[in-house]
Amino acid sequence: MDRILNKISPFEPGSVWLLGAGPGDLGLLTLYAIEGLRQADVLVYDALVSKEILELTSPTCVLEYAGKRGGKPSAKQNDISDRLVTLAKEGKKVLRLKGGDPYIFGRGGEEALTLKANNIPFRVIPGISSGVGGLAYAGIPLTHRTKNSAATFLTGHDANGDVPSVNWEHIAKGSPVIVIYMGMKHIRTITKKLIGFGRRADEPVAVIANATLSNQQVLISTLKNAGDDVEASGIKPPALIVIGDVVDLHEQLDWFTSQGKPSNGSN
Repeated sequence: MDRILNKISPFEPGSVWLLGAGPGDLGLLTLYAIEGLRQADVLVYDALVSKEILELTSPTCVLEYAGKRGGKPSAKQNDISDRLVTLAKEGKKVLRLKGGDPYIFGRGGEEALTLKANNIPFRVIPGISSGVGGLAYAGIPLTHRTKNSAATFLTGHDANGDVPSVNWEHIAKGSPVIVIYMGMKHIRTITKKLIGFGRRADEPVAVIANATLSNQQVLISTLKNAGDDVEASGIKPPALIVIGDVVDLHEQLDWFTSQGKPSNGSN
């Protein structure tokens, strides 16, 4: 393993790595993630990064929390981006650690633009997005030859916390599988819009909370009943919402539950 890690590009002082930690299971970390955690002088991390991942840092690494959670007091994005610049100018090896992937609803692009504007060297380390890894652990293929040939990733709220102003009609009619991040708050509104634009009321829906972790929950419902079923289940955000016929494969392909879940990580 050390021989492999020695071939990874060095983490230079005065630079920033924007790194995706994946959906939660430690086994889904990349080699770049492991090496970045080992070498970082400062770790600026999000709310969805587990304690077990944080423990992979060196004893001298300084941990700075910069979590953003909907409906709760959070650091302002501009302040986080500026902090990365400040730390890098101090000559630190700065690791900006995010759950999932930095560029998939992770605001990594905003931070990278700030770094570029301030001439800070940076590297982007992709991570497995929950919209891919979470589905796999729930026994739901994102694509399946007999079910769909396209999929849409969608945020469930805009920058103001409202239902996003997307073309719901085109999404409803053109996306056989829809994966919604951060959509629990507006699940009733979203499902109503999709049905109103022609989606089947009995179309299968899955809600996945704590994806890839030992406390993973998967609720199977329909487009018509999803709001009521989520409320009755007590499932709390953050969670993914998956809409489409691929959800029907969950019962057959639920390998995670049948083989036993890992004990590490938290969402």
